[in-house]
Amino acid sequence: MTDLRDTDLRELLGIRHPVVLGPFGGLSSVALTAAVSEAGGLGSYGLYGYDGERIRETAAALRAATSAPFALNIWLPTGDEVAPGDEHDRQAAALADFFDEVGIDPPARPERYLPALDEQLDAIWQAAPAALSVVFGVPSAELVDEARSRGIRIIGTATTVAEARALDASGVDAIVATGAEAAGHRVSFLRPAEESLVGLISLLPQVVDAVRVPVIAAGGIADRRGVAAAFALGASGVQIGTSFLVTDESAASAAHRAAIRSTAADESVLTRAMSGRLARGAANRAVREIEASGAIAPFPAQNWLTGRFRAVAGQRGMGELQSLWLGQSAPLARGRTASEVFAELVAGVPA
Repeated sequence: MTDLRDTDLRELLGIRHPVVLGPFGGLSSVALTAAVSEAGGLGSYGLYGYDGERIRETAAALRAATSAPFALNIWLPTGDEVAPGDEHDRQAAALADFFDEVGIDPPARPERYLPALDEQLDAIWQAAPAALSVVFGVPSAELVDEARSRGIRIIGTATTVAEARALDASGVDAIVATGAEAAGHRVSFLRPAEESLVGLISLLPQVVDAVRVPVIAAGGIADRRGVAAAFALGASGVQIGTSFLVTDESAASAAHRAAIRSTAADESVLTRAMSGRLARGAANRAVREIEASGAIAPFPAQNWLTGRFRAVAGQRGMGELQSLWLGQSAPLARGRTASEVFAELVAGVPA
């Protein structure tokens, strides 16, 4: 396999600056994705839970908002996802107090919790983004070949060196090395997430040494200092999430933005309470009470169920009942607009 470590990420992705917007499952917005792409970075849009029609509509909206390259992001199936079954009513009943608090009935069992991967991919191939980023696994040879035939770059995501090596062997074009400091879900796939919590300053140079493709650093990077440090450790680019979540263009609620600005580095927690998978965020009342109950359904049942009351809570500004994903560098998230944040990050990129 060709060694691509020295390939300029900007050339690879058709962008002017090696800054990537983190894809947010459930929190992505067309406005923010387009703003980052227009600024010269790679805007990314998370498609978690999107069916084919919604993907096509989102891609059309992105095309209308920017002519610059952007990435779409999907979660690969891990094989342990549960389907709606007889346990649904019991699992919903465990969350009854939260449904009552937002004034809705416990949801009836759906036909499915998530759309099929093939349905998502069919829509993505039609959308033809500059890049497709994947989390929670290694893309199949068929997926990589199809993307390559369409000129779509594939970006994998690793939380350990072993995962990075597996992605490199699959033929991806770049790898995101995401440290344990990062917001949201820990996207580990070779070992349990709890056994894959490696900080970025340790993970990044080891991944750079282990693979043959450009490496994008993610986790704990919020300003020019973090960007400069990532490049010093061998990164070819950076991926930023939390700092962009507080901007005007973000889809995050006011309560979520307030949590980002007020949660100290040692106050974020890793929890399965909201989705059934380990994720980093603020320890609000919903997280504390669900963890204390011990009644956490498997993924994606828990995520689907809590999503019913979380959506209403977000509309009503009830931060204690939302998923308030944020990283350990949340206190450094200070920009008001995407352009302000982007300019601060680019200032750390080596000349």
